[in-house]
Amino acid sequence: MSRFLFTAVLSLGLLGAAQAQTTPLPTIHIGLGYIPNVQFTPFYVAKRLDYFKAEGLNVEYQHGYVSELIPLLLQGKLDFVVGDPEDAILARSAGQPVKYIMAMYQKVPATVFSLASKNIRTPADLKGKVIGIPGTFGSTYFALGALLDSAGLKESDVKLASIGFTQLEAVRGGKVDAAVGFVNNEVVNLKAAGVPVSTLDVTAAYPMVGVGIITTDKNAQTALAKKVVRASQRAMRLTINDPAQAFKIGLKDFGSGGGTLSVLQASLPLMQSSATKVSGLGYSDPAAWTKAVAYLQKQGKVPSSAKASDFFSNAAISKTLK
Repeated sequence: MSRFLFTAVLSLGLLGAAQAQTTPLPTIHIGLGYIPNVQFTPFYVAKRLDYFKAEGLNVEYQHGYVSELIPLLLQGKLDFVVGDPEDAILARSAGQPVKYIMAMYQKVPATVFSLASKNIRTPADLKGKVIGIPGTFGSTYFALGALLDSAGLKESDVKLASIGFTQLEAVRGGKVDAAVGFVNNEVVNLKAAGVPVSTLDVTAAYPMVGVGIITTDKNAQTALAKKVVRASQRAMRLTINDPAQAFKIGLKDFGSGGGTLSVLQASLPLMQSSATKVSGLGYSDPAAWTKAVAYLQKQGKVPSSAKASDFFSNAAISKTLK
């Protein structure tokens, strides 16, 4: 090769490399279903440590209630939404083409909690009690219903009080006898404050996975879903292995009022299960979905003809990220 030709080829190669470096990465938009909060730490980690960029993607987050975010997903203004599995189930039951594709939590973190002095030790003890709930929606509402059902109780056997997200204050202040909250939030904070608290486990009655990634059927079938899930799995793994570092990274997004390290540490067991050790972080247990969907069918929330597999998929899960 002549010196002139070699120089020309080299110049073209350098030009191509420069153009490749300056070509902007495609941007995806992910809705996070609440205000900036410690619960979304893995997603903040994935962005700040460039796990999405490693997959050839930029990411932008948008916080808001899932009831607002799902319509944006369907309109194509969001590509993915982080929400409860029930958000996907109810939307799909209404004819919307959405699917849950990655479980950040392996079980619903909901619990019915009360001051120990209330002597609520079993689900049967809830009869006649005032129970605070955020509202008649989401995982907390359905988990409570399943818990009551397991004890042979109906909603009419208790008094439900819609108190928004003030469960801790309502229980501590005696406004309600008990409330449906989260094992990795209100319960942690009450114990940290030295307040004796009792909890009722809901997972036997309602063994549903917890918050995770939802997308459209169209996206679920693409390589994009695998890239987003893989970046999220990497961030979950770092969070599990080094929660202190993950918390420090996430603090830049959720700030000092967005949660504590103890809340994040209490969330770590929720991210793991015997199934994730075999099938990868983010895997959904089909048996858990089947039982939970059966309860929702019993309540008339899901068509009797539906199958649990209509609502979720493990196709995007990387088994190598455990």
